Amino acid sequence: MASPRSASPSQASSRTPEASQLLEQAVLGSRRLSNILVASLVTTGGLGFVLTSASSYFGIDLLPIGHPAELIWVPQGLVMGLYGLAAMALCTYLWLVIGIDLGAGQNRFDKASGQVTISRRGFRQVIEVVLPLRDVQAVKVEVRDGLSPRRRLSLRLQGRRDLPLTRVGEPMPLAQLELEGAQLARFLGVPLDGV
Repeated sequence: MASPRSASPSQASSRTPEASQLLEQAVLGSRRLSNILVASLVTTGGLGFVLTSASSYFGIDLLPIGHPAELIWVPQGLVMGLYGLAAMALCTYLWLVIGIDLGAGQNRFDKASGQVTISRRGFRQVIEVVLPLRDVQAVKVEVRDGLSPRRRLSLRLQGRRDLPLTRVGEPMPLAQLELEGAQLARFLGVPLDGV
């Protein structure tokens, strides 16, 4: 007869009452590689347009490629300058959003206090929503493919709209979405909808 296996000290410590009563999920904000690449490209393009416009105005080639000094200031150089200013305004916004990591936060499910706390970073402040756990009816998995794909987890709440839990932007892999949804539904003891 096989003897029952006892849990190792590391496994025993991970199953403390506090750990089984609390689930925290980190949410990725706008500080992603794709956003940094887009902001870099917009910055480079805007700087190129501004330097082309300045080259046209001063009659000096400020760029190592082409001969922008040969462009006529009105209308070509002027239009290039307007494009450059618009791109520089856009890249300033993009770098600001990346710098403050807009949308980052966490989902916290605490059985001990009976609360769900959803927090996200906004422009000026942290936005926090606190709800009682008893209002959660189900964990909903939404998958929509096509031109504007959507893959997200949300909480179906009693008497309220669904509360999204996942990040905005690039869709999550389907396997990860289903796994996180199943883990959350199991932890909360509610059904998993949409799978």
